[in-house]
Amino acid sequence: MPRFAANLSMMYNEHDFLDRFAAASSDGFQGVEYLFPYAYDAAELRRRLDDRGLEQVLFNAPPGAWESGERGTAALPGREAETRSGVDRALEYAAALDCPRVHLMAGLVRPDATPGERAEHRDTYLTNLAWAAERADAAGVDILIEPINGRDMPGYFLSTQAEAHAVVQEVGASHLKVQLDLYHCQIVEGDLTTTLRRDLPTGRVGHLQIAGVPDRGEPDQGEFNVRHLLDVVDELGFDGWIGCEYRPRAGTSEGLGWLDDYRSHRAESARG
Repeated sequence: MPRFAANLSMMYNEHDFLDRFAAASSDGFQGVEYLFPYAYDAAELRRRLDDRGLEQVLFNAPPGAWESGERGTAALPGREAETRSGVDRALEYAAALDCPRVHLMAGLVRPDATPGERAEHRDTYLTNLAWAAERADAAGVDILIEPINGRDMPGYFLSTQAEAHAVVQEVGASHLKVQLDLYHCQIVEGDLTTTLRRDLPTGRVGHLQIAGVPDRGEPDQGEFNVRHLLDVVDELGFDGWIGCEYRPRAGTSEGLGWLDDYRSHRAESARG
């Protein structure tokens, strides 16, 4: 059965951040993810995890000036030193939190960038990812890259699954993988069942995320058939985590009926 991680950047906003670990555990989550840990001491975060028996499954490397609108630097020429310093900082936190995955964001590209400029961005991206994957390999951590839809994040360098898999294959590092967010994928290209059946067996997908489409609420409303898709994931034997990266429409706990229903569905299936 798929394992689910609560995204503490989006879920449990009824609580202060450090109290969200306990809230997620009380609702039966065994793992957590979030955007960034760097505002908190790693030892304090580790204590919150250990107190509730939670696993830290994912967080992002430093993304540049997030509050000013930056969304990563890995594909930005001239920002190589900052990118690599951020990777080292992320790997320090990953070691302290025993977290096996770090998402390295590419960054935003001008809409009027020429083909030559986009090629320069891609070359920078590949070089930085190769460097990051080598560092991560030594630490036993996977570096993840995520295609993101242009409606939510206009100008993001990476938007399709094919682009992401081509990058991973070109770099050729065992510790570089794709973060497949089915919310973003549905908005950009759809065909989610075919995407899962095509890409999960490759071993290049290191993490899944879900949310309802189009509003990024709970995944049981809108055009996202969560039970079907989770059954496909289960059928394909994916042994990673599924991050619940959505914004609850009301209270977080009150909106978890979809997860209770799915767990009941799986229990009934197991009984035959």
